[in-house]
Formats: sequence, structure tokens, C-alpha cells
Amino acid sequence: MRVLLFALLLFLTFRAYSFVQDPIVLPLNDWPSQRLLSKIVGDKIEQLGYPVEYLPISSINQIGALRKGYVHIQVEMWQTYEDGELSQAVNKGYIDDLGLHTAYGREEWWYPDYVKQLCPKLPDWKALKKCSALFSDDIHGSKGVYYTGPWNYRDAAMIRSLELDFTIKRLANAEQLWQALFQAEKDKKAIVLLHWSPNWIDMRIKGQFVEFPDFETACEKDATWGVNKSMLYDCGNPKMTLIKKAAWPGVKSKWPCIYQLMTKVNFTNEMISQASALLGVEQKNEQQAKAIWLEKYSEQSEDWLNFTCPKQ
Repeated sequence: MRVLLFALLLFLTFRAYSFVQDPIVLPLNDWPSQRLLSKIVGDKIEQLGYPVEYLPISSINQIGALRKGYVHIQVEMWQTYEDGELSQAVNKGYIDDLGLHTAYGREEWWYPDYVKQLCPKLPDWKALKKCSALFSDDIHGSKGVYYTGPWNYRDAAMIRSLELDFTIKRLANAEQLWQALFQAEKDKKAIVLLHWSPNWIDMRIKGQFVEFPDFETACEKDATWGVNKSMLYDCGNPKMTLIKKAAWPGVKSKWPCIYQLMTKVNFTNEMISQASALLGVEQKNEQQAKAIWLEKYSEQSEDWLNFTCPKQ
């Protein structure tokens, strides 16, 4: 009886302690894999006895939010450029880099395979010069339309430098981007849009990235470099994007146990693609998607908790 009472008291004390702690806040971004994986990691944090909250926020604003401590842990942060915003924030000590995932990405213009039948010289970017009218809509005449989301890329500068007869249609989120893809695929209409791999497209729709001139740092800094000798940005994105974990700098001292957890959290390309498909395409609700994902990757996700929490 005493043992049971002691266990009950210990449990209630533990729960009370977790309730009075400040919550650990995770951002929810504009694409399905990040949202689902954040909730999965959030569940692991709660298993360790820490309260968790979620804040919907654009990836454009998340570095400032991490720096100020409005959000604390980002589980899926993409670093396209070595000297980009993420690297600058880490170098200045504004946020902590918690390391790489096994997964790596690519972010670039992309088209479904059937489009190559309409524009045979693809994936060479110069094919877009001859085929731009194929990608037009009812609003922009013969000008091609490139579909993207609310994220920061230098597409407009590249379009000007490579003298592409294209305009940009910026959609509010990933779901609207996929809707445009689904409609174009249904009608077998030419479409070119932002694709970031890994995501569900890798598993469901065959297609290819447009191959622009290879990225080099000089592309952004030396106008005489590249195919356009008078303008910058006459190249594509880097062919490999690093996928990282990041944190508010105070996490390590305030929640050393969670900091340790995040060093163990690791996603593969397949794990990210599955998360994207479950929530973004199969339209599973959050609980269903988490259950399916955790069953498939139970061994990997259970290993995240295989450590001893540092003393606070």
C-alpha cells in the first residue's frame, strides 16, 4: 500500500511539475511534412514530461522567432545556400544549429514527365525559351507561368538574367501549389512549379527538375560570371539542400534534456516523404497520420528516447 501511495504521489508531483514549466514551443510551417514531424517530435518531448505548444508561422519569419524565443525548436529547416539567412543567424549566435538530418534536399523548378512530350528539349533550361507559351494561362497571354509558394527564392532575378518569358504566380501555401499540379495533370496541361525533394511527389508523380546553369557563389556576386555577362543570378539553385534542426539559443541551458533529444532526432528522405504524403495527399487527420508514421518508423523514433537526460 505504501508503495502504491508513493508511486501515486510521485506521479502527481511529476505531472504538477510539468504543468508549471514554461511550454516548449514548436513552429508549424507552410508544408505538411514539417507540420506532422513537429507534432511527432512534440509527442516525444511530452513523453519526457515537458509541456508543448505549437505556433503556426511562416518559414520566412521563423528565424526571428527562434532568435527571440517565441519558438524554441525547429525540426525541419532547409539550408539552400551556404551563406543564406540560416547560416548568418547561426554565425551571429542568434540561433543554435542542432545538426543535420540524414535526409538532404533539392529545391528547383520541376515538371511532370508528360510535359517533356510537349517540350522535348527539357530538362535543359533553354527549352523554356522556346516553350514558354505552353506554360501560359488565361491572364498573361503567351508568357509562361511559374508556380511557387510564399517562400524566399530568387526566381524573379533568375528569370530576368536568363531572359525567360515567364511570370511568377505566388500561391499562399503548399496545398494550393499541389492543387495547381493536380489540375494541370488532370488536363495534361504543361506546368512548371517549385518542387522541394523530399516530399510526397517523389513517391507519387514522375517528373524532373529543370536543369539551369550550375550554381556557384560567383553567380550571386560577379555579373561577368555565367551566361549573362551583365547581370547576377544567371544560375539555378544548389543541387543539394541541407536539412537541419535548429533551436533558440536558450534551449541548451533551460532544457538540456530536450537539447539532448534533438541531437538524436533524425529523418531520412523516405521519412519526410511519407509524412508529406500522409498529411498532404492522403488527407489523413493528424492522429491517423501520426499513428501510421510511428508504426512504420517505430524502431527509429523509439531510439530517439534512448539516452539519459543531463542534470539541470
